[in-house]
Amino acid sequence: MSHVFHRSLSTSYPVAAGGDGPYLIDADGKRYLDACGGAAVSCLGHSDAAVIAAVQQQIASMAYAHSSFFTSEPMEELADFLVARAPAGIDSVYFVSGGSEAVESALKMARQYFVERGQPQRRHIIARRQSYHGNTLGALATGGNAWRRQQFEPLLIGVTHVSPCYAWREQQQNETDGDYVARLGQELEDNIAALGAENVMAFIAEPVVGATAGALPAVAGYFARMRDICQRHGILLILDEVMCGMGRTGTLFACEQEGVTADLICIAKGLGAGYQPIGAVMVSVDIRDTIRAGTGFFQHGHTYIGHATACAAALAVQRQIEERDLLANVRAMGSLLQERLQQRFGEHPHVGDIRGRGLFLGLELVQERNTKQPFDPARRLHARIKARAMQAGLMCYPMGGTIDGLHGDHILLAPPYIIDAGHVDEIVDKLGIAIDASVD
Repeated sequence: MSHVFHRSLSTSYPVAAGGDGPYLIDADGKRYLDACGGAAVSCLGHSDAAVIAAVQQQIASMAYAHSSFFTSEPMEELADFLVARAPAGIDSVYFVSGGSEAVESALKMARQYFVERGQPQRRHIIARRQSYHGNTLGALATGGNAWRRQQFEPLLIGVTHVSPCYAWREQQQNETDGDYVARLGQELEDNIAALGAENVMAFIAEPVVGATAGALPAVAGYFARMRDICQRHGILLILDEVMCGMGRTGTLFACEQEGVTADLICIAKGLGAGYQPIGAVMVSVDIRDTIRAGTGFFQHGHTYIGHATACAAALAVQRQIEERDLLANVRAMGSLLQERLQQRFGEHPHVGDIRGRGLFLGLELVQERNTKQPFDPARRLHARIKARAMQAGLMCYPMGGTIDGLHGDHILLAPPYIIDAGHVDEIVDKLGIAIDASVD
């Protein structure tokens, strides 16, 4: 028996022993095409020579220095790189070690911002159902993933949850996109009024919802409306781009495609591509300057924030993406993958919706297409598909509870930015085998 406390104590895992571009290789030599990047992480695949060299060089010179004593060149250079390409108004970066830490830090930064502004009564957070913002307690409370929250509810702070922008299931038949956005906007307004606008601290959302809803983008105009509502009430907008950001949807920041910016933007996953653990909060000028002019000290921190080796790895990753123009490949291969998925599954009796942007795509599975009826949750279709795909040599990211935390199944695809047309065909072929074997 393994002495590792694995995620599942009833699962026997293959041993990952090597990487070759978009493939992982187990100890028996079997190759798995990583069509989900683990969890939308491995955007450069598993053997990028330039990133490996950057990590080795940094460790050889100085692996780590605690951020309460020193800054470091990799941290400063990475911050400069990100800010130079960030949405308008973003002017500094707070580095952490992953996505949950990024969201937790953003929530605390938002709170301290209002305390420093003399508005300590602002404490309420508004988030969305069917969202996911991380597994630390503050992030878990903010997220709307009912299954992940359930057993920990007694430990969670109270957060108000409004409807997601889930057009395929929740937009009414005769409702235009504009009407749907207006309805969701009014729901947000009503919840702000119920809490008291002067008491609301932040609204948080994923520009493209990832793990919980399966690459679910908003309809046109939604985020512009939410941003406008927040600004009118003095509420901070936090965009969680941990999964959908850093090029995953075809632009470096997913919110670029929405035509909006935010007060705080959380990033991770594709930031370091899995070569080192790293995440960050992108911070607006106003928040940074308010805290600097007040106490001058953010009352928060972790041992490994701004880790020099992690920052060196992330900087190398981002330079590779830019220098090799990999975002153009994300857009091209994303379009091709979506086209091939439509060809293979567009009329499939158990695939209801194919959605997403760039190389961040989802398939929602249904028992019956016309009524959009989901499969019985007891069947655990998502788990069956994952197991069948692994047998076929494909890593994908199926999840259950797509609709309400209990009902619904989807498959998330988030392959590396380096894939080519041959990999696209392999993904679709093997996914077809896994789905057909699981639903029959």
